[in-house]
Amino acid sequence: MTRQIQAEAEVFGQRLREVRQSRNATQDVLALTSGLAKAYISDMERGLRVASLTTILRCAVAVDCKVTALTAVVDKVELPAILPK
Repeated sequence: MTRQIQAEAEVFGQRLREVRQSRNATQDVLALTSGLAKAYISDMERGLRVASLTTILRCAVAVDCKVTALTAVVDKVELPAILPK
């Protein structure tokens, strides 16, 4: 089964990757510290999974950042354009 990239997930996923890499953390480290599966993190970063609020909170704690460091990027896009129809 082929998953489709979801625009809202792609915006968040790119930001998650940027923050993770800026802290020199691998997906393995993020998985270990967040309690999430590495495959799930990979899917989020590629826009294949939409993160729940709990997942976003886990990621913020794992990379030691404020939640807004991960989510403020959404304020810079036109929301109707990225929401599923």
